Amino acid sequence: MAPSAILGTAPLDQEISIISSNTPTKATRTEVKHPEEPALLHRSLLERPHNVSYASGSYMTLKDGRKILDGCGGAAVAIIGHGNEEVLSATLAQMRKVSYVHTLSYTTDAAEDLANFLLHNPASASKHSLEKAYFVGSGSEANDAAMKLARQYFFEQGQTQRKCFVARRQGYHGNTIGAMSISNNLARRIPYRDLAIPNVSFVAPAYAYQYAHASESEAEYCTRLIAEIEAEFHRLGPQNIIAFVAEPVVGATAGCVAAPKGYFPAIRKLCDEHGVLLMLDEVMCGMGRTGTYFAFEQESVVPDIVTVGKGLGGGYAPIAAVLISGKIIDVLRAGTSAFNHGHTYQAHPVTCATALAVQNIVRREGLVERCADMGRLLEKLLRETFSASKYVGDIRGRGLFWALEFVEDRRTKSTFDKSVGFGLRVQQAAFERGVAVYPGGGTVDGVSGDHVLIAPPYNVSEVDLRIIVDTLKAAYVSIERYIDGEQGSSEKCILKL
Repeated sequence: MAPSAILGTAPLDQEISIISSNTPTKATRTEVKHPEEPALLHRSLLERPHNVSYASGSYMTLKDGRKILDGCGGAAVAIIGHGNEEVLSATLAQMRKVSYVHTLSYTTDAAEDLANFLLHNPASASKHSLEKAYFVGSGSEANDAAMKLARQYFFEQGQTQRKCFVARRQGYHGNTIGAMSISNNLARRIPYRDLAIPNVSFVAPAYAYQYAHASESEAEYCTRLIAEIEAEFHRLGPQNIIAFVAEPVVGATAGCVAAPKGYFPAIRKLCDEHGVLLMLDEVMCGMGRTGTYFAFEQESVVPDIVTVGKGLGGGYAPIAAVLISGKIIDVLRAGTSAFNHGHTYQAHPVTCATALAVQNIVRREGLVERCADMGRLLEKLLRETFSASKYVGDIRGRGLFWALEFVEDRRTKSTFDKSVGFGLRVQQAAFERGVAVYPGGGTVDGVSGDHVLIAPPYNVSEVDLRIIVDTLKAAYVSIERYIDGEQGSSEKCILKL
């Protein structure tokens, strides 16, 4: 991953300097222009991404012949690994039957069967009230659709004054304008903040490592967070709020951060008291990634709307979904009997058939349970390997969704200056050793902090899991020595920054 696509954030008042510092000058463009400039617009105009020529299981083979162990599933996407023949056969079979229909007039068994699978899955221990599924092409699309659906729920009841969303700082819900409006990833928001919808407010992240007071118990910290949310509801006027939006386990923006015990049940109660919808974003943490089919199952709540993505198609197809409670469907049914929204490729039969094949494998092979079991092993390995590491401040996660947060001082939890790029350096050093992990900057507040995220396939072998941790430790040690002034000549990867 290119540094410019991952690194750093800054307060909004520094946006001009951030944008200009990330934009090459004319002279720089001339210097870096490649004689064979690609036609494809990559995430960075300055660095070429690695070309993957083949992928199978937990490994990717680059065009230059190197094999990379995929320790992060791309972006926590490849839940059953790469190149699964059963999935490929299901995809091809659906293309032979019907490759596309317009959902204004048609449906397919592929879409209907996937919806039934997700909403009536015995792998889910939750007795949830989710009744309908709406399929789109990405998590951003799913969260945009969820926002519109939530607004329509109140519109059809004549509560047109409800226009506000309450979300959390250091939360991320997507890159489209709507989804970005309820997100608080500062680096991605800065150029477009004047385009964002204005009726969104943000409360504190549920992030105990950096935000709980030293004297607070978990229960006291939770109480303080809920009090802030309730105060924000009253500031806005609860009758004006559409939904509270959150990730049950925060993904790449803050690095696998789970809320304190009791947090989500208290929010559910607060939302019910004021008629506010609870909208949970499980695009990254859902579909078994945290060791239960839905991440919300570990929070003892059921949302009114939940969005899922990445693991739904496992990387074999671009697909995400909005799962909707009966409460919302009943209101629509009593009113217009329609969702005033639509996409050309919604419920695409090929992507639905592909996702269903992935989910059938997950169910048949008990991969959610395996994810929980292997997650316990991963936690053990990470804690044994990194607990005493000088610059590792926190080790956190659930299932096969774990992160290391790096700090300059473990006692004060102070972060490295963002120019150091500690997390990205660790990621690059691991990549040079043959393992891919996912780096993040601006972990703490959008400006400061570093982490790397580990999210391998659910069927990763124990041998490969140990390789991921051992390689990550070797990479970390090389950066620790570099930071401490003991740089080795072989660590050429860290000189790129």
